[in-house]
Amino acid sequence: MRRAGPAGRPPDKRGLAIMAAFNFTNSYLRDVYETVCRKDPDQPEFLQAAGEVLESLQPVMDQRPDLVRSGVVERIVEPERTLLFRISWVDDHGKVQVNRGYRVQFSTAIGPSKGGLRFHPSVNLSIVKFLGFEQIFKNSLTGLPLGGGKGGSDFDPKGKSGNEVMRFCQSFMTELQRHIGPDTDVPAGDIGVGAREIGYLFGQYKRIRNEFNGVLTGKGLSYGGSLARTEATGYGLCYFANEMLKAAGKSFQGQSVVISGSGNVAIYANQKATQLGGKVIAMSDSNGYIVDENGIDYKIIQEIKEVKRERIKTYLEYVPGAKYVEGCSGIWTVPCGIALPCATQNELPLEGAKALVEHGCFAVAEGANMPSTPEAVAWFQSHGVLFAPAKASNAGGVATSGLEMTQNSMRLSWSFDEVDQRLHGIMTNIYHNAAKAAAEFGMEGNLVAGANIAGFLKVADAMIWQGVSY
Repeated sequence: MRRAGPAGRPPDKRGLAIMAAFNFTNSYLRDVYETVCRKDPDQPEFLQAAGEVLESLQPVMDQRPDLVRSGVVERIVEPERTLLFRISWVDDHGKVQVNRGYRVQFSTAIGPSKGGLRFHPSVNLSIVKFLGFEQIFKNSLTGLPLGGGKGGSDFDPKGKSGNEVMRFCQSFMTELQRHIGPDTDVPAGDIGVGAREIGYLFGQYKRIRNEFNGVLTGKGLSYGGSLARTEATGYGLCYFANEMLKAAGKSFQGQSVVISGSGNVAIYANQKATQLGGKVIAMSDSNGYIVDENGIDYKIIQEIKEVKRERIKTYLEYVPGAKYVEGCSGIWTVPCGIALPCATQNELPLEGAKALVEHGCFAVAEGANMPSTPEAVAWFQSHGVLFAPAKASNAGGVATSGLEMTQNSMRLSWSFDEVDQRLHGIMTNIYHNAAKAAAEFGMEGNLVAGANIAGFLKVADAMIWQGVSY
């Protein structure tokens, strides 16, 4: 069914360049994407995320004209609300500092907005929108009643004192608290927002609102946090990857594993991949990467990064026989059977994908949000590499956040094993739902399309039921 194209001028050169990465045979979806590119040409990360989802929905639109009539796609690519606010705080020298804060509440069709807060100098509206858009489908895939949202600030916690971080978090929450709540929007942590920051944010919310509730997840165990939340994203990544491998008659057993990053996701992906029989031989940070052919001990990385807060090069002081290489992009040249990109968006380009395939990599599972470029994903798929997209394989963190919300509402705590068991079940179901959706729409084995379709259909049906006013 053809709808009228977008009114006004066409996308500019930046929008057209991003559009060129996608192949739209469905005229309706092409028109919708042209409109998005025309409206937001300065948001490349968001345009990339939106294009990838819309491209995979083409067979759905061919079979479901009701989705076209209801305007679901036009609505879902626009956030319900976008917040931009000033954050003023005072550093240890008495100087006033000013940062920008963001919160995008993308969808509440199936539940309150849910998504992390990222504190990093690179944070801008494009990145927050791309993360929030991805979160819609990721949260839908978990089977939990969670909508999509994301937020953050261009504040950099690195190099700041504990008191400076506290003052910033208090100022950030003073504004954000007006717009969130346990039944409205529930933030969590992300890059730059760990247990320390969540504690300061929660304390300020409680002070202002005089409420003790589940408004934030990733909290400390002493005030409502969930066991296994710290490990959840890394564990969930490996649970999903293992299910994908099993379906192909393969496993982690005896395989060399390369993991980019050395933060929370990477550390616990290392632990779980090792438990499943793999050997993690390379990890990285923004300065460079280490290679240890005997296997990298996740506990050492944990101490370096979470206790000492030092660079990954410090690993050589613990294991002198290891190798360190400046620059993190070269990690994809390390020969391996399985690669787990767990650092940041677009960290794995086409050149990295070619190097991985050339050196025998047969499976890639994304632990970060959109770490592979569209060209890299296409290369993996065209060369028979098993590929797990982030919105599916990275969903363990938000799944366990949802379990934390449940525990908060019930005023009880589950054991580590109980949470881990539920997480394992959720990730297994996500794999099978994505695989089933891909097969149903003629793209068997394409988990990128399957995850997008399975996540989208649940949200789309909810939007139709709730009417156009939504």
